[in-house]
Amino acid sequence: MLKVLKLSKSGYYDFLKRKPSPMKLRKENITQLVREIHNDSKQIYGAPKITAILQQNGETLSEKYVGNIMRENKLKAHYIKPKTITTKDCDFASELKNILNRDFNPTKPNSAWCTDITYIWTIEDGFVYLSSVMDLFSRKIIAWTLSRTMEVSEVMKCIEQAKERREYDEALIIHSDRGAQYTSKKYKEILEGITTSYSRKGNCWDNACIESFHGLIKREWLNRIKKIEDYNHAKQDYMQRSDYLMFSIRHMDCSISNMVCS
Repeated sequence: MLKVLKLSKSGYYDFLKRKPSPMKLRKENITQLVREIHNDSKQIYGAPKITAILQQNGETLSEKYVGNIMRENKLKAHYIKPKTITTKDCDFASELKNILNRDFNPTKPNSAWCTDITYIWTIEDGFVYLSSVMDLFSRKIIAWTLSRTMEVSEVMKCIEQAKERREYDEALIIHSDRGAQYTSKKYKEILEGITTSYSRKGNCWDNACIESFHGLIKREWLNRIKKIEDYNHAKQDYMQRSDYLMFSIRHMDCSISNMVCS
């Protein structure tokens, strides 16, 4: 065989004894870490988030380097599928002002929150409804509830939860769309003394951060699960994945150009 390949015996044995280079060893180590992080995220994370985790752990590398490793090993992230529009704005009154005005980067905690509802389909219970409240300063979900109906009383439980968990003053702004729950008398009573802000008519980009979060949920959770049996299954599964979703929020780009309405 060596004669056919025109190789020397000494060269062949030298090849067998040759040790991997430091560069090759490092790549093998990084590849193993990438695989572990990708699997730990339930095959959700792509190169940007895996790179962020590796950098937090002291590795010096680029997103392109991680992306190349993922392509070589056929590791893929999960991307947004086309969305079905299910929300209807119920109040287009001119007195509902957009006070937030797309200022998604407040300078301190509990100065600006945003809230929204998204639909989750289950086999047994039909739609169930996830309500979330986000503090725009930290991009953290400070309260969430899952309900079987969209009744105002159910949605308001999420708002009450946020108020109980956080200390705030009268300067707080809470932003939402113009859905019936957020223009209701009950909502205004609960938020008495707090400034309410509303997206403009048919303009989901005015509430980009929470819309992006709900889009992220559908990309990194719902679109990957073929069947959600019922309300309890949805709630339990969401709680199990919450750590990964919270990490995703912190590295979420809420700029208008990168926002996808849920």
